[in-house]
Amino acid sequence: MRSARHFNYTIKVLGRGEPWKGGDYMTTPGGGQKVRLLKAGLQEIKEEDKVVLFIDSYDVVFASGPKELLKKFQQTRHKVVFSAETLIWPDRHLEDKHPHFREGKRFLGSGGFIGYVRNLKEMVADWTGEDNDSDQLFFTKIYINPEKRKSINITLDNRCRMFQNLHGSLDEVVLKFEDGQVRARNVLYDTLPVVVHGNGPTKINYLSNYIPTVWTFETGCSVCLSVQESEYPLVVIGIFIQQPTPFVSVFFESLLKLEYPKNRLKLFIYNQEQHHEVEVSSFLKDHGKEYQDVKVIGPEENMDRVASRNLGLDMCRQDKDCEYFFTCRLCRLWTNFWGALSADGYYARSEDYVDIVQGRRVGVWNVPYLAKVYLVKASLLHEELSDNDLFSSGTLDLDMAFCHNARNKVTSNYIIKKRLTPFASISQGVFMYVTNMHTFGRMLSTENYQMSHLHNDLWQIFENPKDWEERYIHENYTKIMRDKLIETPCPDVYWFPLFSDIGCDHIVQEMENFGQWSGGRNTDTRIQGGYENVPTIDIHMTQINYEKEWQKLLLDYIAPITETMYPGYYTKCISYLNFVVRYKPDEQPLLTPHHDASTFTINVALNSKEIDYQGGGCRFIRYNCSVEAPRKGWALMHPGRLTHYHEGLRTTAGTRYIAVSFVDP
Repeated sequence: MRSARHFNYTIKVLGRGEPWKGGDYMTTPGGGQKVRLLKAGLQEIKEEDKVVLFIDSYDVVFASGPKELLKKFQQTRHKVVFSAETLIWPDRHLEDKHPHFREGKRFLGSGGFIGYVRNLKEMVADWTGEDNDSDQLFFTKIYINPEKRKSINITLDNRCRMFQNLHGSLDEVVLKFEDGQVRARNVLYDTLPVVVHGNGPTKINYLSNYIPTVWTFETGCSVCLSVQESEYPLVVIGIFIQQPTPFVSVFFESLLKLEYPKNRLKLFIYNQEQHHEVEVSSFLKDHGKEYQDVKVIGPEENMDRVASRNLGLDMCRQDKDCEYFFTCRLCRLWTNFWGALSADGYYARSEDYVDIVQGRRVGVWNVPYLAKVYLVKASLLHEELSDNDLFSSGTLDLDMAFCHNARNKVTSNYIIKKRLTPFASISQGVFMYVTNMHTFGRMLSTENYQMSHLHNDLWQIFENPKDWEERYIHENYTKIMRDKLIETPCPDVYWFPLFSDIGCDHIVQEMENFGQWSGGRNTDTRIQGGYENVPTIDIHMTQINYEKEWQKLLLDYIAPITETMYPGYYTKCISYLNFVVRYKPDEQPLLTPHHDASTFTINVALNSKEIDYQGGGCRFIRYNCSVEAPRKGWALMHPGRLTHYHEGLRTTAGTRYIAVSFVDP
């Protein structure tokens, strides 16, 4: 059924709910009940020209869809096509009566066949047998009878183009991986069967671990933790934004991408920060209706943190369908658990704490304290944790209070086995567990989070470098060396991906928000000496307090490329000038020929030609070589002094932005 649903087959199960009376035909003939059910089922179909596929149920997997199956069926030019087998069953004395083929299998298999309703009705019309009689013998006798075979127009799929029976044929079948799909390939006939049947004793076969998309090289195992959508538990997700927090928009994007049906999720969002109202409101406006329910507590309600946490639990506790409450507090800890407690109930390091944190010991661990991100089983909220205030306990913070109340909750006459679940209970309170068997995500650092910019996350390259990289660095940057993504459009000029689209957009928007563009004059008090030989209309990184972050970018992402492409040259990527240039037809459309006063120059396109502007580009005059279609987010790197005399080509429409760094040495 899983593979049938994948390929959108229309399935009717014959005999659903009836006891099986067809015998144990694994060792002795049987299966007559199937013929009886088929005969009755065909009588309900009035369209005589309809094509019906009949297959066994519990040992079959589809490898392709109805379109391919129907095409192959029609190519046979017969009205009924049976699967074919290597071995004859159940009466080997009938072997000589089977027609011979120049190539392929000779014997009929009754576990799969396809045909027109009119012909199938004719084929089963004479069935009067018992349920435990042999269906295969019944169909075989029809097939080996020349008159009936011709009248009904029956043939066998003798080269396994449609049906692959595995019994006696496992050695001729291999897996074929292609474009995220897996097929069974018959190497004997070089065919790709549509229906794979583990007939006879060949019930447990490895093919169903892969076909059609159960396991692929691209996705790995797609069903290892699979349940049907109707079986997904209802979860209330509590999201608590209690302080200025980086990458809140990224958090909501990740929430949206969760591989979990949104109609089985409810959201409780507590936002105490006015600054983050834009992200919360934008997410709810675009996607709020996709979830089963959403409750929002904004800063205007002035609700304290303890009340908000209790209210989040109540949203699950008061919903009879809620099975879990999942809490997320957007903040930073080194880890979200303690391995032990001191005598006064505070942090103490257990001997295995570091090993657990660093993944040298992997498993599910009973711990006395956890925080920020955890899953609570709803049944506990109705029983052991039914108190309406679980987050208050004198001087303890919220999570410490919650864990204290959970650990010290004594229940009477309630004994169950230990369960390795995120939250489980025993007779002396509630045990809490953490697992390091999987990586679920990261917690953010909220230290030094500046609130004075338009896009404050741009400044997070030091505090949250991994999150900053995922947000702002081009997705192909890490593949530059491995996949040879560096291009050489001109001699000693290297072109490679650096910034993501969002990174480019945020830099441009930050500069326009600052708004203090230079006048493009030679006199420039921003630089040492106060004179610019080749002036541009620009804003320096120092003007928006981004110089330190930009230098970090150069050292981490530019220096490795430089040292690879210019062998023997080692740089600390100390740049004495970093700035964003703006070109407009009615402002500064171009830049006259010049040398850069640098050892090498980085020039990053921050928007898209043909979309945001027309014209533009860079021409290296000595080599008569131009880069006229800069790619957004890609960096040009070229020597500055002496060799690479160049000019900025005219921007004829729109506005072009580039980020420039003069690196020396």
